[in-house]
Amino acid sequence: MHSTDPRRDISALILAGGKGRRMGGEDKGLLEVGGRALIEHVLDRIRPQVGPIMISANRNREAYQRFGLPVLADPLDDYQGPLAGMLAGLQAVRTPFLVVLPCDGPLLSPTLVPRLHGALAESDAEIAVAHDGARLQPVHVLLRSGLQQSLRDYLAEGQRKIDRWYATRRMVPVDFSDDPEQFGNINTPEDQRRLDPTEGSA
Repeated sequence: MHSTDPRRDISALILAGGKGRRMGGEDKGLLEVGGRALIEHVLDRIRPQVGPIMISANRNREAYQRFGLPVLADPLDDYQGPLAGMLAGLQAVRTPFLVVLPCDGPLLSPTLVPRLHGALAESDAEIAVAHDGARLQPVHVLLRSGLQQSLRDYLAEGQRKIDRWYATRRMVPVDFSDDPEQFGNINTPEDQRRLDPTEGSA
């Protein structure tokens, strides 16, 4: 009897394609925390949980390519939001599942992906979304790779809201109220200073 490693069935997509408006337009994935780019912290946390990893980025692509991973541009013009990055990932994925994460959340739990995957399998859902006990965390999500056409059609209708697309599919919320801190992210310079005590010190 042999066991298969479910990680080989799961690819990861790290979303680094936003405009970083609240960070003064800075590319959040490349901001430094503890002397390393923020996305490097995310990579450290997610690598043990998945197989292939891709990065969704629309600018500074060369900077992201230095991590040795595929860098995907949105298939739609003009920063259409996280769903456009997810579509790029679904078009490129070669595994049955795609877990999507933001580039600015360096505190990921080592059990994030196994718990999302377990809930998806148990409920026979198409989408498993993290819930921190107070609200959904829609960009911490596990998708079945067969959702590409559904998402393409949704975006073609001019729709952009993540929650609304999720509601059209078989979705299961996954309770992470025991570990909500992992969804802390960097949206402002204050967040960056909070996570990196060296930031801003003279």
